[in-house]
Amino acid sequence: MSSINNTIASYQQKLAISRLGLWLFFASDAFMFGGLLITRFYLLGNKNLNLDQTLGLLVTSILLISSFFMNRAEVMVSQGNHKGFITSLVITILLGISFLVGVVGLEWGNAHFGPGDGAEGAVFYMMTGMHAFHVLTGIIFLGLVLRNGLNKKYTAEKHYAVEASANYWHFIDVVWIIYYPVLYLMGTM
Repeated sequence: MSSINNTIASYQQKLAISRLGLWLFFASDAFMFGGLLITRFYLLGNKNLNLDQTLGLLVTSILLISSFFMNRAEVMVSQGNHKGFITSLVITILLGISFLVGVVGLEWGNAHFGPGDGAEGAVFYMMTGMHAFHVLTGIIFLGLVLRNGLNKKYTAEKHYAVEASANYWHFIDVVWIIYYPVLYLMGTM
């Protein structure tokens, strides 16, 4: 019995340390995203970037819907619903890829400036590029979780990787919720 209690205590300790490490990562990443946000206002002031409003709303909607499905995947795994977990995770990954196609494939191609076209281009491509990089990283992370999920490595009691990937996904969603109005809606022409 003592061996079982030690194993549970060891798992709980590793879980607490892992959670702390993840939140410290989020804090450091928030400084980077915050620095980019400050750069936008410092270099561009109240200037509107004149971006495609419909596309901006579409990619934002896609990312928010993906967050719903990521939450659903986490709930499903915690309830032991393997099929629901896998289905929701696959939908999240597909929506994440759609977001990337929308921002990197379409928005970057439609922008009336390039990354080398002064402060406007530099700020836009850096902000959206860093966010897109984080979304891509999240998709890779979710792909690894999916692989492990298909191999039934998660249980209702032990699924920290799912929790961590969900928290990461929600973090990058929150960043976009801040970036979207700053890039697409704010400012004057």
